[in-house]
Parts: sequence; C-alpha cells; structure tokens
Amino acid sequence: MVVSVGGVAVGAEPGKAGQGGRRDVLRGLLAAVGALALAPVVAASRPPAPAQGRDNPGEVAFDETYRGRHIRGIRTSAGRTFGAAQWYVTVDGVRLHLMRRADGTWLSMVDHYRSYDTPLDAARAAVDELGPGERLRDTETDTGAHHGVHA
Repeated sequence: MVVSVGGVAVGAEPGKAGQGGRRDVLRGLLAAVGALALAPVVAASRPPAPAQGRDNPGEVAFDETYRGRHIRGIRTSAGRTFGAAQWYVTVDGVRLHLMRRADGTWLSMVDHYRSYDTPLDAARAAVDELGPGERLRDTETDTGAHHGVHA
C-alpha cells in the first residue's frame, strides 16, 4: 500500500477510510459459518467419555472373598481397540470367561442365560451357581466335556 504525505492511502478519499467494512463483516460471517461446519467433525474425532458407574478407567481391579470363594478381576486392554477393554476374572484362581453383550452388560460361561451390570456382579452370580464342592474347569488346560464346572 502506498501512503501519501497526509497519511491517507493513495486512491482512498479521506472521508471514506472504513470502505472495506462490508467486506470485513462478510469475511467474519464466513469464518463463523466455517467454524460451525467443522465443529461436528472435531467433536466426532474425539474419543467418547467413559460411562459413569460402569468400567471406568479408574476401576483397575477387584479382589474379594465372596461366599468363601476368592474372586479377582483385572481390567485389560491388551490386543483390543480403544474403549473395548476386557476383564480377566478368576474364581479360586481359575479363569472365569466373561462376555460383553451389545447392551453393555456381562454374562459368564457358568450362567449365560442372564446378564449382569458389571464383571463383579457376573463373577458373584457364577459363585452363586457353583454348588458346594464344585469348582470352575480350567479351560486352558482341560479339554473335558463338563461345560465349565467340575464336581
């Protein structure tokens, strides 16, 4: 831009210094519309927040004795995508296989007809189903046809 001796740009009249006002307003409106158009894309690219009360990342493990049985659960995400954590749960040191249902609840190999809100609830229900003297079958080493329970 070339400035004259009077401090006014060459080609501009002294009384019309704010000539680009409409263009500036239009540019500002276009920028705002562009930002609004990009907002859903940015929001969708962020990972979802964990559901409160269910398997939040702060809940690392549970370890308790329930009806004389030792229940232990550790949340893992090894080999899984983000947000698809799984639980490694044992009852008296033997792994209890759990499966996550589409509605977010859990079922176990011992009681797969009913779903439970948390892995701990599913483990307790499995203990309830085990009778006195029964224990879980170690499915990693045992190939018997006892369907998960040993007498």
